[in-house]
Amino acid sequence: MKAAVIHRYGGNEEVRLEALPDPTPGDDDLLVRVRAASINPVDHKIRDGGTKVLLKYRFPLILGNDLAGVVEAVGRNVSRFAPGDEIYARLDKDRIGAFAEKALVRESAAARKPTTVDMVGAASLPLVGLTSWQALVDLGGLRPGQRVLIHAGSGGVGTFAIQLAKHLGAEVATTVGQRNAALVRELGADVVIDYRTQRFEDVVRDCDLVFDTQGEGTLLRSFDVVKRGGVVVTVGGKPDAKFAKAWGVSPLIVLLLRVLMRKPTRLARQRGVRFEYLFMHADGAQLAHLAEIVDAGHVKPVIDRTFPLAEVKDALAYVEAGRATGKVVITV
Repeated sequence: MKAAVIHRYGGNEEVRLEALPDPTPGDDDLLVRVRAASINPVDHKIRDGGTKVLLKYRFPLILGNDLAGVVEAVGRNVSRFAPGDEIYARLDKDRIGAFAEKALVRESAAARKPTTVDMVGAASLPLVGLTSWQALVDLGGLRPGQRVLIHAGSGGVGTFAIQLAKHLGAEVATTVGQRNAALVRELGADVVIDYRTQRFEDVVRDCDLVFDTQGEGTLLRSFDVVKRGGVVVTVGGKPDAKFAKAWGVSPLIVLLLRVLMRKPTRLARQRGVRFEYLFMHADGAQLAHLAEIVDAGHVKPVIDRTFPLAEVKDALAYVEAGRATGKVVITV
Protein backbone atom coordinates (compact mmCIF):
# COMPACT_ATOMS: atom_id res chain seq x y z
CA MET A 1 0.00 0.00 0.00
CA LYS A 2 1.00 3.65 -0.38
CA ALA A 3 1.31 5.75 2.75
CA ALA A 4 2.58 9.18 3.83
CA VAL A 5 5.38 8.54 6.33
CA ILE A 6 8.12 10.30 8.24
CA HIS A 7 11.39 8.70 9.37
CA ARG A 8 12.25 11.49 11.80
CA TYR A 9 10.64 14.61 13.19
CA GLY A 10 10.90 17.78 11.14
CA GLY A 11 9.14 19.94 8.57
CA ASN A 12 7.24 19.01 5.45
CA GLU A 13 10.48 17.95 3.78
CA GLU A 14 10.41 14.84 5.98
CA VAL A 15 7.07 13.63 4.59
CA ARG A 16 7.43 10.88 1.98
CA LEU A 17 4.94 8.81 0.02
CA GLU A 18 6.21 5.23 0.23
CA ALA A 19 5.10 1.69 -0.54
CA LEU A 20 4.64 -0.33 2.67
CA PRO A 21 3.27 -3.80 3.44
CA ASP A 22 -0.45 -3.95 4.13
CA PRO A 23 -1.13 -3.97 7.90
CA THR A 24 -2.43 -7.13 9.54
CA PRO A 25 -5.41 -6.70 11.89
CA GLY A 26 -5.08 -7.81 15.49
CA ASP A 27 -7.87 -9.47 17.45
CA ASP A 28 -9.68 -6.18 18.18
CA ASP A 29 -8.95 -4.41 14.90
CA LEU A 30 -10.66 -3.48 11.69
CA LEU A 31 -8.59 -3.41 8.50
CA VAL A 32 -10.03 -0.43 6.61
CA ARG A 33 -9.64 0.54 2.98
CA VAL A 34 -9.24 4.29 3.41
CA ARG A 35 -11.37 6.43 1.11
CA ALA A 36 -10.66 9.82 2.71
CA ALA A 37 -8.67 11.26 5.62
CA SER A 38 -8.71 14.80 6.95
CA ILE A 39 -5.88 17.07 8.03
CA ASN A 40 -5.82 18.62 11.49
CA PRO A 41 -3.39 20.93 13.31
CA VAL A 42 -2.25 17.99 15.45
CA ASP A 43 -0.81 16.40 12.29
CA HIS A 44 1.72 19.22 12.02
CA LYS A 45 2.55 18.98 15.71
CA ILE A 46 3.16 15.24 15.42
CA ARG A 47 5.27 15.69 12.27
CA ASP A 48 7.37 18.41 13.94
CA GLY A 49 7.84 16.47 17.17
CA GLY A 50 5.74 18.91 19.17
CA THR A 51 3.80 16.10 20.88
CA LYS A 52 6.69 13.75 21.65
CA VAL A 53 6.57 14.54 25.37
CA LEU A 54 3.05 13.09 25.49
CA LEU A 55 3.06 10.65 22.56
CA LYS A 56 5.87 8.17 21.95
CA TYR A 57 5.92 7.02 18.32
CA ARG A 58 8.28 4.71 16.46
CA PHE A 59 9.56 5.33 12.95
CA PRO A 60 8.69 5.03 10.17
CA LEU A 61 5.47 6.73 11.25
CA ILE A 62 2.40 6.94 9.03
CA LEU A 63 0.72 10.30 9.61
CA GLY A 64 -3.00 11.02 9.84
CA ASN A 65 -5.52 10.90 12.68
CA ASP A 66 -9.01 10.50 11.26
CA LEU A 67 -10.53 8.73 8.28
CA ALA A 68 -13.55 7.27 6.54
CA GLY A 69 -13.48 4.05 4.60
CA VAL A 70 -14.72 0.50 4.06
CA VAL A 71 -13.96 -2.45 6.33
CA GLU A 72 -11.97 -5.14 4.50
CA ALA A 73 -11.30 -7.58 7.34
CA VAL A 74 -11.87 -7.87 11.10
CA GLY A 75 -10.06 -9.47 14.02
CA ARG A 76 -11.53 -12.47 15.78
CA ASN A 77 -12.85 -10.44 18.75
CA VAL A 78 -14.69 -7.86 16.61
CA SER A 79 -18.48 -8.13 16.92
CA ARG A 80 -19.94 -4.80 15.79
CA PHE A 81 -18.52 -4.59 12.27
CA ALA A 82 -18.12 -6.82 9.24
CA PRO A 83 -16.36 -6.57 5.87
CA GLY A 84 -18.17 -4.11 3.63
CA ASP A 85 -19.28 -1.78 6.42
CA GLU A 86 -18.65 1.93 5.85
CA ILE A 87 -17.08 3.44 8.95
CA TYR A 88 -15.46 6.61 10.20
CA ALA A 89 -13.02 6.96 13.06
CA ARG A 90 -10.52 9.04 14.95
CA LEU A 91 -7.63 6.61 15.37
CA ASP A 92 -6.27 5.91 18.85
CA LYS A 93 -3.51 8.30 19.87
CA ASP A 94 -0.91 5.54 20.17
CA ARG A 95 -1.51 4.12 16.69
CA ILE A 96 -2.30 6.69 14.03
CA GLY A 97 -1.87 6.20 10.26
CA ALA A 98 -4.84 7.56 8.30
CA PHE A 99 -2.79 8.98 5.37
CA ALA A 100 -2.57 5.61 3.65
CA GLU A 101 -4.48 3.31 1.35
CA LYS A 102 -5.21 0.99 4.28
CA ALA A 103 -5.27 1.50 8.04
CA LEU A 104 -5.92 -0.42 11.24
CA VAL A 105 -8.72 0.90 13.45
CA ARG A 106 -9.55 -0.45 16.87
CA GLU A 107 -13.18 -1.49 17.06
CA SER A 108 -13.70 0.78 20.08
CA ALA A 109 -12.66 3.84 18.03
CA ALA A 110 -14.94 3.23 15.03
CA ALA A 111 -18.56 3.97 14.21
CA ARG A 112 -20.71 3.56 11.13
CA LYS A 113 -20.36 6.69 9.09
CA PRO A 114 -23.29 9.10 8.79
CA THR A 115 -25.50 8.02 5.91
CA THR A 116 -26.25 11.56 4.73
CA VAL A 117 -22.67 12.52 3.87
CA ASP A 118 -20.12 11.07 1.47
CA MET A 119 -16.70 9.71 2.41
CA VAL A 120 -15.04 13.14 2.17
CA GLY A 121 -17.63 14.68 4.47
CA ALA A 122 -17.43 11.77 6.91
CA ALA A 123 -13.63 11.91 7.05
CA SER A 124 -13.79 15.60 7.98
CA LEU A 125 -15.81 14.94 11.14
CA PRO A 126 -14.23 12.55 13.68
CA LEU A 127 -11.49 14.63 15.28
CA VAL A 128 -13.32 17.95 15.21
CA GLY A 129 -16.58 16.33 16.26
CA LEU A 130 -15.07 14.51 19.22
CA THR A 131 -13.08 17.59 20.21
CA SER A 132 -16.22 19.72 20.18
CA TRP A 133 -18.30 17.17 22.10
CA GLN A 134 -15.67 16.56 24.75
CA ALA A 135 -15.04 20.29 25.18
CA LEU A 136 -18.63 21.49 25.21
CA VAL A 137 -20.38 18.53 26.84
CA ASP A 138 -17.92 16.35 28.76
CA LEU A 139 -15.83 19.19 30.22
CA GLY A 140 -18.04 22.22 29.68
CA GLY A 141 -21.40 20.73 30.65
CA LEU A 142 -23.10 23.10 28.20
CA ARG A 143 -26.86 23.37 28.74
CA PRO A 144 -29.75 25.05 26.92
CA GLY A 145 -29.84 28.79 27.46
CA GLN A 146 -26.19 29.13 28.41
CA ARG A 147 -23.79 31.46 26.66
CA VAL A 148 -20.63 30.16 24.96
CA LEU A 149 -17.78 31.91 23.17
CA ILE A 150 -16.04 29.78 20.54
CA HIS A 151 -12.76 31.10 19.21
CA ALA A 152 -11.77 30.73 15.54
CA GLY A 153 -15.27 29.89 14.37
CA SER A 154 -14.32 29.33 10.73
CA GLY A 155 -11.73 26.63 11.49
CA GLY A 156 -12.33 22.90 11.42
CA VAL A 157 -13.17 22.66 15.12
CA GLY A 158 -14.96 25.99 15.19
CA THR A 159 -17.38 25.21 12.36
CA PHE A 160 -18.42 21.99 14.07
CA ALA A 161 -18.53 23.47 17.59
CA ILE A 162 -20.81 26.34 16.55
CA GLN A 163 -23.34 23.93 15.08
CA LEU A 164 -23.16 21.55 18.03
CA ALA A 165 -23.57 24.37 20.57
CA LYS A 166 -26.66 25.64 18.75
CA HIS A 167 -28.07 22.10 18.66
CA LEU A 168 -27.53 21.96 22.42
CA GLY A 169 -29.57 25.16 22.82
CA ALA A 170 -26.81 27.61 23.67
CA GLU A 171 -26.36 31.24 22.68
CA VAL A 172 -23.20 31.26 20.57
CA ALA A 173 -20.62 34.00 20.06
CA THR A 174 -17.56 33.43 17.90
CA THR A 175 -14.44 35.19 16.67
CA VAL A 176 -13.74 35.15 12.95
CA GLY A 177 -12.26 37.15 10.09
CA GLN A 178 -14.70 39.34 8.18
CA ARG A 179 -14.57 37.19 5.05
CA ASN A 180 -16.09 34.27 6.98
CA ALA A 181 -18.68 36.24 8.97
CA ALA A 182 -21.55 35.14 6.73
CA LEU A 183 -20.50 31.49 6.99
CA VAL A 184 -20.54 31.38 10.79
CA ARG A 185 -23.89 33.16 10.90
CA GLU A 186 -25.24 30.50 8.55
CA LEU A 187 -23.88 27.84 10.91
CA GLY A 188 -25.80 29.41 13.79
CA ALA A 189 -23.59 31.99 15.49
CA ASP A 190 -25.67 34.63 17.28
CA VAL A 191 -22.80 37.08 17.87
CA VAL A 192 -19.97 37.42 15.32
CA ILE A 193 -16.81 39.22 16.40
CA ASP A 194 -14.27 40.38 13.81
CA TYR A 195 -11.02 39.60 15.61
CA ARG A 196 -9.10 42.04 13.40
CA THR A 197 -11.13 45.09 14.37
CA GLN A 198 -12.77 44.13 17.69
CA ARG A 199 -11.62 42.79 21.02
CA PHE A 200 -13.92 39.99 22.02
CA GLU A 201 -13.88 41.08 25.67
CA ASP A 202 -15.46 44.39 24.56
CA VAL A 203 -18.36 42.52 22.92
CA VAL A 204 -19.27 39.58 25.17
CA ARG A 205 -19.51 39.21 28.93
CA ASP A 206 -20.69 36.67 31.50
CA CYS A 207 -20.14 33.58 29.36
CA ASP A 208 -20.79 30.21 30.94
CA LEU A 209 -18.14 28.63 28.74
CA VAL A 210 -15.26 29.71 26.53
CA PHE A 211 -13.88 27.17 24.08
CA ASP A 212 -10.37 28.29 23.16
CA THR A 213 -8.48 26.83 20.20
CA GLN A 214 -5.71 29.43 20.05
CA GLY A 215 -3.84 29.42 23.36
CA GLU A 216 -1.36 32.13 24.42
CA GLY A 217 -2.83 35.65 24.65
CA THR A 218 -6.28 34.62 23.44
CA LEU A 219 -6.49 32.08 26.26
CA LEU A 220 -5.46 34.61 28.90
CA ARG A 221 -7.93 37.23 27.67
CA SER A 222 -10.71 34.63 27.70
CA PHE A 223 -10.83 34.70 31.51
CA ASP A 224 -12.14 38.27 31.27
CA VAL A 225 -15.43 37.13 29.72
CA VAL A 226 -16.31 34.09 31.85
CA LYS A 227 -18.64 34.54 34.76
CA ARG A 228 -17.80 33.14 38.18
CA GLY A 229 -18.54 29.42 38.21
CA GLY A 230 -17.98 29.14 34.47
CA VAL A 231 -15.31 27.19 32.60
CA VAL A 232 -12.55 27.84 30.07
CA VAL A 233 -11.66 24.81 27.95
CA THR A 234 -8.59 25.02 25.73
CA VAL A 235 -7.10 22.79 23.06
CA GLY A 236 -4.48 25.38 22.14
CA GLY A 237 -0.98 25.83 23.45
CA LYS A 238 0.57 23.73 26.19
CA PRO A 239 -1.17 21.32 28.58
CA ASP A 240 -1.40 22.29 32.22
CA ALA A 241 0.23 20.42 35.07
CA LYS A 242 -3.05 18.78 36.13
CA PHE A 243 -3.49 17.23 32.69
CA ALA A 244 0.17 16.20 32.42
CA LYS A 245 0.07 14.49 35.83
CA ALA A 246 -3.07 12.57 34.88
CA TRP A 247 -1.42 11.63 31.57
CA GLY A 248 1.47 10.07 33.48
CA VAL A 249 4.38 12.16 32.23
CA SER A 250 7.53 12.57 34.31
CA PRO A 251 7.40 14.73 37.47
CA LEU A 252 10.00 17.04 35.93
CA ILE A 253 7.74 17.76 32.93
CA VAL A 254 4.78 18.26 35.29
CA LEU A 255 6.81 20.83 37.22
CA LEU A 256 7.87 22.58 34.02
CA LEU A 257 4.29 22.80 32.77
CA ARG A 258 3.15 24.11 36.15
CA VAL A 259 5.58 26.99 35.70
CA LEU A 260 4.74 27.59 32.05
CA MET A 261 0.98 27.55 32.66
CA ARG A 262 0.97 29.52 35.90
CA LYS A 263 -0.77 32.54 34.36
CA PRO A 264 -4.00 30.81 33.21
CA THR A 265 -4.00 28.71 36.38
CA ARG A 266 -3.75 31.87 38.51
CA LEU A 267 -6.41 33.68 36.48
CA ALA A 268 -8.81 30.77 36.88
CA ARG A 269 -8.32 30.83 40.65
CA GLN A 270 -8.71 34.61 40.86
CA ARG A 271 -11.87 34.69 38.73
CA GLY A 272 -13.50 31.69 40.37
CA VAL A 273 -13.71 29.70 37.14
CA ARG A 274 -12.63 26.20 36.12
CA PHE A 275 -9.77 25.80 33.66
CA GLU A 276 -9.50 22.60 31.58
CA TYR A 277 -6.97 21.48 29.00
CA LEU A 278 -8.38 18.97 26.50
CA PHE A 279 -6.42 16.40 24.53
CA MET A 280 -9.24 14.71 22.69
CA HIS A 281 -9.51 10.92 22.90
CA ALA A 282 -10.94 8.43 20.41
CA ASP A 283 -14.44 7.20 21.24
CA GLY A 284 -16.55 5.13 18.86
CA ALA A 285 -19.68 5.44 21.01
CA GLN A 286 -19.50 9.23 20.87
CA LEU A 287 -18.94 9.08 17.10
CA ALA A 288 -22.06 6.93 16.75
CA HIS A 289 -24.05 9.61 18.60
CA LEU A 290 -22.51 12.37 16.48
CA ALA A 291 -23.48 10.44 13.33
CA GLU A 292 -27.11 10.58 14.50
CA ILE A 293 -26.81 14.35 14.99
CA VAL A 294 -25.34 14.75 11.50
CA ASP A 295 -27.98 12.54 9.89
CA ALA A 296 -30.70 14.54 11.67
CA GLY A 297 -29.39 17.67 9.91
CA HIS A 298 -28.14 19.48 13.01
CA VAL A 299 -24.49 19.54 11.88
CA LYS A 300 -23.05 19.56 8.37
CA PRO A 301 -19.45 19.18 7.22
CA VAL A 302 -17.65 22.32 6.06
CA ILE A 303 -15.05 21.39 3.44
CA ASP A 304 -12.50 23.88 2.14
CA ARG A 305 -10.89 21.66 -0.50
CA THR A 306 -9.56 18.18 -1.18
CA PHE A 307 -6.16 16.86 -2.25
CA PRO A 308 -5.23 13.39 -3.56
CA LEU A 309 -2.94 11.29 -1.38
CA ALA A 310 -0.08 11.95 -3.82
CA GLU A 311 -0.28 15.65 -2.89
CA VAL A 312 -0.33 15.18 0.88
CA LYS A 313 2.63 17.53 1.38
CA ASP A 314 0.77 20.30 -0.46
CA ALA A 315 -2.29 19.65 1.69
CA LEU A 316 -0.27 19.85 4.90
CA ALA A 317 1.35 23.10 3.74
CA TYR A 318 -2.02 24.59 2.80
CA VAL A 319 -3.49 23.91 6.25
CA GLU A 320 -0.32 24.99 8.05
CA ALA A 321 -0.46 28.34 6.26
CA GLY A 322 -3.79 29.04 7.97
CA ARG A 323 -5.73 29.52 4.75
CA ALA A 324 -8.37 26.83 5.24
CA THR A 325 -12.01 27.51 6.08
CA GLY A 326 -13.44 24.36 7.62
CA LYS A 327 -11.62 21.14 6.78
CA VAL A 328 -9.09 19.97 4.18
CA VAL A 329 -9.46 16.32 3.19
CA ILE A 330 -7.12 13.83 1.52
CA THR A 331 -8.83 11.52 -0.97
CA VAL A 332 -7.48 8.00 -1.40
